[in-house]
Amino acid sequence: MTLPEIVLPKVVLPFDIPVLLHPIADHFLIALPIVIFLIEIINLFFKKRSISVISLFLLTLTLIIGITAYFTGMADAKEAYDGLSKMGQTALTEHKLFGTYILLGTGVMLGLKILAMSGFNFLKGLYFLGFIIFILFLFKQGKEGGELVYKYGANIEEVASLKDNIDDLKDDLSDAQDTIKTLKEASQKAEVSPVVTPVVQSIVKEDTPKKSDELNQTVTSDQNSTETTE
Repeated sequence: MTLPEIVLPKVVLPFDIPVLLHPIADHFLIALPIVIFLIEIINLFFKKRSISVISLFLLTLTLIIGITAYFTGMADAKEAYDGLSKMGQTALTEHKLFGTYILLGTGVMLGLKILAMSGFNFLKGLYFLGFIIFILFLFKQGKEGGELVYKYGANIEEVASLKDNIDDLKDDLSDAQDTIKTLKEASQKAEVSPVVTPVVQSIVKEDTPKKSDELNQTVTSDQNSTETTE
């Protein structure tokens, strides 16, 4: 299923985000909602407002971690994108879009929690249903994030090194192909010389008997001249 694209307002941070912080934020983003959900289930029996307030605080913390996961994910995606295959880049783009939905969903869950604290059963039921769906979406996002790393090699140094080696081999192959092309062109030019050689050889063969006859005539003339003198 292709989700409609959502573009959040671009925020320029006054500092650079280090790479590889995204997995840390993701682990907290997945773990905290599970803890909150368990607390909410326990509070169905105790019905303590203090427990509900703790849940609200943890959900607010989840939103903060969600924002952190979003920005660290942007930093990691920027670093990993060029090193991925076409399929990996497509998967990364989809992961980024779904992450945007997760971030907005965290804000929605916080809003539902505030409404559920008003005491209306309908809002409490909607909050619990939304929380279950939210956790399932988090699991899906975590699974796809793992595939980006283990299947496509996102931000893995060894994979990047192998890609660099492949690029170097491609450059060497391109240079070898250029060299072969140059040699072929030189060979084609060199094929003109055998055409000239038979012509030269024929001229030499035709001219050699003439020169030989002239030499014989000269020798015979000298011998006759010698005999006459004697």
